[in-house]
Amino acid sequence: MPNAPAGPAEAAEALCAVGRRFHARGWVLGTSGNFSVVTARDPLRLSITASSLDKGALEPSHILDIDESCTVHGGFGNPSAETLLHHEIVRRRGAGAVLHTHSIWSTLLSDSHGLDGGIAIEGYEMLKGLDGVRTHDHREWVPIVANDQDMTRLAKIVGKALDEHPDAHGILLERHGLYTWGSTLGDAVRHIEILEFLFETIGRTTMYRTRGGQDGIAQDS
Repeated sequence: MPNAPAGPAEAAEALCAVGRRFHARGWVLGTSGNFSVVTARDPLRLSITASSLDKGALEPSHILDIDESCTVHGGFGNPSAETLLHHEIVRRRGAGAVLHTHSIWSTLLSDSHGLDGGIAIEGYEMLKGLDGVRTHDHREWVPIVANDQDMTRLAKIVGKALDEHPDAHGILLERHGLYTWGSTLGDAVRHIEILEFLFETIGRTTMYRTRGGQDGIAQDS
C-alpha cells in the first residue's frame, strides 16, 4: 500500500486497490463508502471516489481530482455527496487520507450505542495498531453522531465532534458507518482494519453474552 501518492494518477491507482480490498471484506457493498487522498495542501487538492460506484470495480477514471470548492479537474463523474466531510476531517486533523466504510458491524454498533454518543473500546491488543497507542490498556472513544442528508450541516456536526474528542481515531455516523483517517493512505487503511476488527469483536462478544453463551460464536462466523 503506497504511503504517499505523488499525484492524482498514483492516488487513483492506490484508491482503486483500496476499493477492491475493502469490497472483498464486505465493508463497502453496493455503492457504499468513499475514499480520498490529499495530493496538495496549498491550495488543497483531493483525489476522491466518484459518487454511486461499486468500490470493488473502481477504475482510475472513477477517481476525481477536486479542489476545495469541489470543482472537478480530472476523472469522470460527480464527487461523493459526503465530500464536505472529507474536507472537514482533512482540515481538523491534518489528514493525508480519509476512508469511509459501511460495514455491518459498524452500522449495528452505531445504532445500538447511538444514545450513548459513542462507544468505548479498551483492553484489546489490536488497539496498538492505532497511531500513538502503545498499550492494550488504552481507552479509545469513538464518537457517534446522528446521520443527516444535509451535508453542510453534517460537516459542522462532525467538525464539532472532532474538536470535542481530539484523541479519537475515527467517528461513526449513526446507522451509517465509519470514518477514519491517517497521515498517509497506508495509515488510514490500517485504522480501518483495526477499528473494523474491534467493532466485529465487540459485536460478536455482546451477541454471545446476550445468548448466555449458548450456540457459540463460531456459528455466526
